[in-house]
Amino acid sequence: MIRRRNYRRITRGLRFRLTASYALFFAVLLIGVAGLLRARLATMLDNQVHDVLDQEWAAIKGYLRIYKADPRWYYDEHDPDETFIVERLRRVYLLTNSDGKPMQWSTTYQGIGIDSPAEIQQRVRLAVASSAPGTAGKTFWSERWDAQGAPYLIRAGIVFDEQHRAPYYVAIGTPLTNNANILREFTWIYLGVIPTALILGLLFGWFMAGRALEPVMAVAQAAQRISGSNLSLRIPTRQANDELDYLILTFNRMIERLEASFQQMKQFSGDVSHELRTPITAIRGQLEVALFTAKTTDQYREAMVSALQDIDRLSQIVRALLLLSQAESGQLALQKSRLDLSEVVHDLVEQFQIPADAEGVRLRGETPRECPAELDRVQIERMITNLLSNAVKFTPEGGEVCVRLRSLADMVEIVVEDTGRGIPGEYLPHIFDRFYRVPGSGSAPGPDQGLGLGLSFVAWIVKAHQGTIDVESSPGKGTRFIIRLPAGKVGAGTQEMTPQPIMNEL
Repeated sequence: MIRRRNYRRITRGLRFRLTASYALFFAVLLIGVAGLLRARLATMLDNQVHDVLDQEWAAIKGYLRIYKADPRWYYDEHDPDETFIVERLRRVYLLTNSDGKPMQWSTTYQGIGIDSPAEIQQRVRLAVASSAPGTAGKTFWSERWDAQGAPYLIRAGIVFDEQHRAPYYVAIGTPLTNNANILREFTWIYLGVIPTALILGLLFGWFMAGRALEPVMAVAQAAQRISGSNLSLRIPTRQANDELDYLILTFNRMIERLEASFQQMKQFSGDVSHELRTPITAIRGQLEVALFTAKTTDQYREAMVSALQDIDRLSQIVRALLLLSQAESGQLALQKSRLDLSEVVHDLVEQFQIPADAEGVRLRGETPRECPAELDRVQIERMITNLLSNAVKFTPEGGEVCVRLRSLADMVEIVVEDTGRGIPGEYLPHIFDRFYRVPGSGSAPGPDQGLGLGLSFVAWIVKAHQGTIDVESSPGKGTRFIIRLPAGKVGAGTQEMTPQPIMNEL
């Protein structure tokens, strides 16, 4: 069972499949090349045999003479070259008259079978009908086999006597055994070459596939070593700028995102546990004190009021966390509509006038006459409200908070600026994190203490609208939040807007 599982694991591996693909490709390629070469070789050998017989047919006309039905061969018997040529011509040879009666023939031709008179007569008629003066007319080709199965190629036609009156049927041939042996030898050689080449190709393909998959295995081994406590591990690239380097870079970026997510989750878990533990501990302490020490109705009432305040703070934390979680997970979709941002900013500034006056802070707004945009009104109001709330809270008495609104080409810009205590530079990168509070920015936790989630909402709202947010701050001088949001489709009739204060300084 274990062997079967190991076999399946190997055969399903990418290295095995790549090697098998190489082997299949080379097998098809070698077989195809072998077939083409064999067909080409057979054609060349066949053409060569036909050329030899054509040359021998031309030689017959020079050596064979027929006078008054008496065929004779004219050559110098003392010349070995001519003697060899004539003997070769008569090795596979047949001569008959027009009626098919044999006049001369070789033993070899007799062994492959002399043509029948009817066949000879038919061929003679066809050749005579197609012959022009001085030509032999139609040529007939055929393959014959002797008793042992040896093949022969036969060329047949007609020749005329000296007076060019009577046609005679002549057939000559040559054995094809040599051609068959060459093709057979070629086939056996290739049958031996193909398996050897396939075995060498398999070994080479297995080796090259292993070399090519080494970086992939390194990525897999690195992934196995990565855990929640070891997310800082990175895989070095091969500096080849190829697909594997791209895979490694993508994997490293994924690990960076995972590391950031793990850090955020760890910090979020710690912050949540701390934020929830504080009001729960306070509620428990107050109720225990009231249970053991309170004696009058007013004392019980005071303990219950304090507990309710902490419960309200706990409810705010839970609601805020739930809303932020829904937003970041995509469950809270934007409901965009065409609205006038100038009107929205004007209304929010008016709402914050009373708490600003209570803190001794001047609050003013500068907006154009109209500023149309395609935005989610509820989320935009929440964003500006959070920024104004922080600005008023952290601006000392006598300071100023200003909201400016500008319409750009295809963007709208919202600037919330205060003259408060400011934020040191080392804390700016963290102000949008959940539950983050700038050290020294507030008193001890209480009902008026912020949750540290407002700016997280601001960052999400800006990101959801595909906008940008920048922060500029100097300790002791104040802070400026600059938000730019796409205006969306606001129509072609948008009027040019001129800045106009909506609230005088107080």
